[in-house]
Amino acid sequence: MKVKIAESWEKVLQKEFEKPYFKELTNFVKREYKENTCYPEGNKIFEAFNLCDFKQLKVVIIGQDPYHGPNQAHGLCFSVNEGISHPPSLINIFKEIESDVQIPYPKSGNLERWAKQGVLLLNATLTVKAHEAGSHQKKGWEQFTDAVIKTISENNENVVFLLWGGYAKKKSVLIDAKKHCILTSGHPSPLSANRGYWFGNKHFSEVNNYLKSNNLSEINW
Repeated sequence: MKVKIAESWEKVLQKEFEKPYFKELTNFVKREYKENTCYPEGNKIFEAFNLCDFKQLKVVIIGQDPYHGPNQAHGLCFSVNEGISHPPSLINIFKEIESDVQIPYPKSGNLERWAKQGVLLLNATLTVKAHEAGSHQKKGWEQFTDAVIKTISENNENVVFLLWGGYAKKKSVLIDAKKHCILTSGHPSPLSANRGYWFGNKHFSEVNNYLKSNNLSEINW
C-alpha cells in the first residue's frame, strides 16, 4: 500500500507515515487486500483526504468502520457510491437535513459534494474485510486517525467537529475546544435515532451558523 494522499495532507502527516506502527499497518493491509476481498478499493482508502484539502477544512464528521458490503464503501464515512441504496444511518442523516435546513431528500448517497466543500468524512478505521464489520480494527488505523484529528486541532482554527454516538464522542479529548466547535449527539443509526437521540439535533444549521459567525462560507448540505 503506497500512501497516495493529497499533498496538503502529506506535509502534515509525513512523520506519522514513517512510524513503525504505520509500516506494520501497511503490511497488514497489503496482505489482507491480496488474500481477501476488502473495502474500499485500494485506490480509495485515502479518498476522504484527497477530496478535502487540509487548508480548506471546515467540518470533520467521524465514523467508525467502512461499509462491508459490495460497492458501498468508497473512502468517505456514511457515504455510498452512486446508485447504491442508502444505508439506515445515511437515511436518517438526510431526514435530519431535510427537517433542519429544508434541503430535499437527495437521490444520491454519494457525499463527495460535501467533501469538496471542506467536510472531512473520516472513518476511524479506513479498511474492512468483506462482510466482517470491525475486522480491521485495532491494527493501527485508530492510532493514525487519532493523529489526524490531533493534527487538525493543532494546525487549524474554527473547524466544526461532529461527534455522533459514544464512539465518536470519545474523540473530543483530542480536540482543542477553545479553537474549534464540537457538536455531539446520538448516532444516526436506527437504534439510537428511534430512541430520540438523533432527530432534532439541528447540527447542519448549527454548523452553518458557526461558519457564518467566523466569516467562512456555509456548507450546501
